[in-house]
Amino acid sequence: MRARDIMSSPVVTVQPGEDVKTAEDRLVRHGFTALPVVDDENRLTGIVTEADFLGDRFPAEPKSPAGTVAGIATSPVRAVDVNDDVAFLARLMLDEHLRCLPVTDRGKLAGVVTRRDFLRVLARPDQALANDIRGRLAVFGDADRWLVDVHDGEATIIDRFDSEKDREVAVVLAEGVPGVIRAHCYVGELEHQEERA
Repeated sequence: MRARDIMSSPVVTVQPGEDVKTAEDRLVRHGFTALPVVDDENRLTGIVTEADFLGDRFPAEPKSPAGTVAGIATSPVRAVDVNDDVAFLARLMLDEHLRCLPVTDRGKLAGVVTRRDFLRVLARPDQALANDIRGRLAVFGDADRWLVDVHDGEATIIDRFDSEKDREVAVVLAEGVPGVIRAHCYVGELEHQEERA
């Protein structure tokens, strides 16, 4: 699963020249913890977080008000690519204590990943994941060809035909389903029984 599979998009952003109060109101109105800062061409230039706004109001050392977003934004900002693996994103967010991670595509902002995005994906029940995998496999080939079982986000797929290339495609399709941690595909006889949730 890649960043593009779980990111939130479109993204509410601010620009460097915007007034701090306007940006703060936008953050509060949408209930976010951070806003990416982008230029006129949607290139990521920084990020402003709740802590940045608080620091502007209650500085450790007295200073003149920042006035604009550029004065309080964190830059450069840690970002990931749309094709980065979600395991990498999760580790990065945990290790660096990030609550919001901008996602870029060829240098331009494409979305954001937050802790809530991870929870939304992880909270999907195994039966829903199995149904989504079956749907993807049905488009790829005969639906009766595959037996799908998902347990704790890990998918096991049994293929009644002996085609290594098809099994590789089945794994890629399954791992593209948001919430699937990993998938395995084996050749075997299908048992006509109720599939586990």
